[in-house]
Amino acid sequence: MAKVDKSQYTKEEWLAIKAERREAKSAKHVSQLPQDYYILCLKHGTKYSSDYVNKLYNMIKRNCTLDYKFACLTDDPMDLNPDIQILNLPKGLPGWWNKPYMFSKDLPIKGTILYLDLDVVISSNVDKLLTWQPNHWCIVKDYTRAMRPGYKKYNSSVVKFKTGELDFVWETYKKDPVKYQKLFFGDQDYLYDITYKTKAAMLYPDSWTQSWKWEVRATKDFKPGGIRGQREFKDIESVVPRIECCVCVFHGDPNPEHCHDPWVIENWQ
Repeated sequence: MAKVDKSQYTKEEWLAIKAERREAKSAKHVSQLPQDYYILCLKHGTKYSSDYVNKLYNMIKRNCTLDYKFACLTDDPMDLNPDIQILNLPKGLPGWWNKPYMFSKDLPIKGTILYLDLDVVISSNVDKLLTWQPNHWCIVKDYTRAMRPGYKKYNSSVVKFKTGELDFVWETYKKDPVKYQKLFFGDQDYLYDITYKTKAAMLYPDSWTQSWKWEVRATKDFKPGGIRGQREFKDIESVVPRIECCVCVFHGDPNPEHCHDPWVIENWQ
């Protein structure tokens, strides 16, 4: 394997990359079946328009060189790009509690799935998110890490897994959804709680995904008087993500459509 300039990585990231290289080396001479790759997103209710799905489709098309298919779990396929595979959501799941369904073994796509939230902007090639740690499911560390570096819980904006390998996440949830909605603030807290002791995820290197608000920008102040969900930054900043970063996440406010930083405008299309 080619030498890597490890000075660009944190100690944690370099250890993860070394583990990946060891795994790739050991599997070098092992014959494997062709891999099916999927990019998956979720659109439910009216929080995000079809424009978000179509722009994510366009960004992936520009930034993935693997042979993949793009699918959307949704309750409303109207105005979606006809090249997007539509997957129907079960009825009655509220908000982000639609997410556990993507782990069902009955999902009608079979292979390695890279799930991405709609409020992301793709910043560079995402192939590594699909191919990294092929024998593990992977997720990003929650962006609370920006304030608490030792924070280990998950953020479910970027998740890689194989169809059905986390079926117990869905099966457990659907037995008593009200119970889990009361116990946990959201799907990612539930996902962490049900997996970290028995089937913990591999955490992607922090530098591969970045919070636009907390890790790319210098400030996160909003204009006064904004409505939650439509707030805008007080100032426009001409900043760019780290070179290793391939996904910028817009958790909370603002959504990409309400961010006027030049880099976001250029790439969110």
